[in-house]
Parts: sequence; C-alpha cells; structure tokens
Amino acid sequence: MNIQVPYGKDEKLDLNLPDTNVLSVVYPNKVTAQNETEILLRAIEHPIESKSFTDFLSDAKDVLFIVNDGTRPTPTAKVLDIIYEQIKDKNIKFIIATGVHRAPTQEEFDFIFGKYYATFKDQIYVHDSKKDEDMVHIGTSKSGTEMHVNRLGMEAHKIVIIGSVEPHYFGGYTGGRKSFLPGIASRKTIEQNHKHALRLEAHALALDGNPVHEDMIDALRTIADKEIFSIQTVLDGKRRLYGVTSGHIHASFYAAIDKAKEVFCVKIPEKADIVVSVAPYPMDVDLYQSQKALDNGKLALNQHGILIMVSKCRTGIGEPTFFELLSSSDSPQKVLEIIDQGYKLGYHKAAKMAEIGTWAETWGVTDLDDKDMNAIFIKPFHNLQEALNKALEQKGKDSKVIFLMDGSITVPMID
Repeated sequence: MNIQVPYGKDEKLDLNLPDTNVLSVVYPNKVTAQNETEILLRAIEHPIESKSFTDFLSDAKDVLFIVNDGTRPTPTAKVLDIIYEQIKDKNIKFIIATGVHRAPTQEEFDFIFGKYYATFKDQIYVHDSKKDEDMVHIGTSKSGTEMHVNRLGMEAHKIVIIGSVEPHYFGGYTGGRKSFLPGIASRKTIEQNHKHALRLEAHALALDGNPVHEDMIDALRTIADKEIFSIQTVLDGKRRLYGVTSGHIHASFYAAIDKAKEVFCVKIPEKADIVVSVAPYPMDVDLYQSQKALDNGKLALNQHGILIMVSKCRTGIGEPTFFELLSSSDSPQKVLEIIDQGYKLGYHKAAKMAEIGTWAETWGVTDLDDKDMNAIFIKPFHNLQEALNKALEQKGKDSKVIFLMDGSITVPMID
C-alpha cells in the first residue's frame, strides 16, 4: 500500500507498506460539505441566548475582537469576510489570544487575518502573558485560580470572540471560554489552571468533572456582566467550515460540540502495536504543540507498542519548561516523581509525555536535532519509511499499524 503522510505546510512523505500491516488509515470523519457563507450567515443571524450581532454592535462605544493565534486552524479570515461591512467603521481592536505561546510570525499573521491584515494591522495587539503590567485582577475561582487578564479585555465596552471547537487533550475541547483562559490570561493564572491537567479527569472530550474546564467556567463568572458575542466554528477534515454557532460565550461553545464530535471522534477496529500520529500544519509549529498528537495517538496504541509522532516542529522546541524537566531526568518515571514534588507551567506537557514513556516507546520523525529528541526519551528519525521499517522489525513483520493523519485533533475510539 502506498500512503502519503502530510509533513509541514505543503510536503508529503511517501510510504510503501504491505497491505497486511495497515490496520487503519484514519482521517477526520467524512461529513457533508457545507456552504461556508450560508452557515456563517445563518449562525450570526440566529445567535444562541444573545441579541443579534447587529443589535450587539448598535450601541457599542468600542469593540475588542479576541482571535486565536497561528497554532489553531481557526478560520478567522472567513468570519471577517461575513462581518467586515458591519465592523469596518466601528471603533475596534483585535487581540491575539496567545496564552503562553509566542507572538505570531508574519506568515501566521497572514494566516490569521488573510487579506484583512493590511487593513487592521495598526489595530492588532498581541497578548503577552508575562507582562504583568498589562494585566488586571478580576476575581478568584472556587478552586483558587486568581484571574488576571489583559486589561484590553476589561477596558473594552464589548467583546467579540472568534474561536474554533475541536477536542483538546486535557481541556476536553478547545473554544469558547479558552479565549479568556488561557487566551488573554496572565502566566500565573494559566499556571494555576493548567495544574489541574495532571488530574486523570482532565482528558479529551471530558467536560463534566474535568477540573480544567470547570475552573475556566467558574473563573469567567467574575465577568458575567461583560457583553460578549461569541462566534464558534467547527472545521471538517479538509479545513472547510462544517459548523458555526454564535451568541452567548458558553451556550455557543456547547452547541458546537456535537458538530465537533461528528468530525473528530473517529472509529478504529482495535488498538495496534505501532501508531503513526501526525501533527499537521499549523499545529506542527513546535514540539510543545505537537505533543497533542502523542496524547491522542496513545489512545490507539497497545501496551508496549511504538508511538511514532510525525511533526516538522517548524520553530523548534517551543515553551522550554517541559523540555528542561524531561531532558534533566534519567527516566520517564523520574519526571513524574519530580512533578509530584511541585508544579510549574509546562510540567503538564512533560507529565503527559512521560506517562506514555512508562508503558510504550515514543519515536519521532521531525526536523529537530537528534540529541534533543534523545534527551527527552524520543527516538529520533528524519525518514518515516526508515522508522516504520525498524518498528516492524522490532514488533514483528505481522504487526499492525494505525495512521492518525490529523493526530493533534482526532480522538480514536474503538468501534
């Protein structure tokens, strides 16, 4: 069987495997293509638990748009196509909800805003979670998270959120409330919230009982009086709009989840001894973001199997804390023991990676240096065919392989 695996923005890795070894090649579920303009218009004209978008804007002194950074596939520019005429003459600003990520590159700005970047570039601000002087305290959640968020969010008369909903490995799903926390929250606020990711209840598709999600929802009660209009999108496997909801920040988020499940909850016949999990563009920006492909890939892997992450890791390692912990430890188990002694932001990534290392092997096909990969218990490769050949040699010539072509956001489930 000839298989093409995506790598980076435009590359494909060509593979040749015996048909008998390929258990499943998994993409997001095929769904009926939608008229993108129609579903956007319909959603914005029929918001959930909210006044219409036109009425929302009618008395706005100023509006802050919170939009995702370049690590998410959110079709912000397509949304702007629909609402541009209504907002072009308004007093508006945009803030990039980076959380703890770095500022966008020019390529990423172009990806986010498309043709509108030139129009709005002087009205675009990038959130920096480390700049405490930019933050204001707005309250405390029941679990103790101190909500410090970017002052632009509090000073704005009204807010519009443009987000996307897909499974998230410890938040349950992206979208909705994540635009505030972690989107425009301070680093110490994000650290307090993300510590809950170490709990077993914090995993993909989980909301009820998920301490990360519940802390986000509770923390946002501190700004319940702020007028917010939320536009939430769901993409299909070809990055086309499949579902759109709008209105109340939480109601629109929950309403989008069923559409996200239709696309991203994928059936597999059984678990395999070898799983190839791909972090596709733009989620292959760095190792920190690519880890999501490992966390979903493990769900399709047998005990003592080999999990092969495929990610270009275009800008390197990313947030350093998780890498420093992993690379300074002599085993995955040691990593978990150190985390038990005290949490720092980024340790949740290290914990998720180390947990896999206690029961399976992790290999990686990336552009990263071999010494860096070896230092964090990932066997390095730069050729996927070579990695698969060695995996089959190690696990046996009759071993089965599952390919997750959109591993960062697809959740494999045994049929």
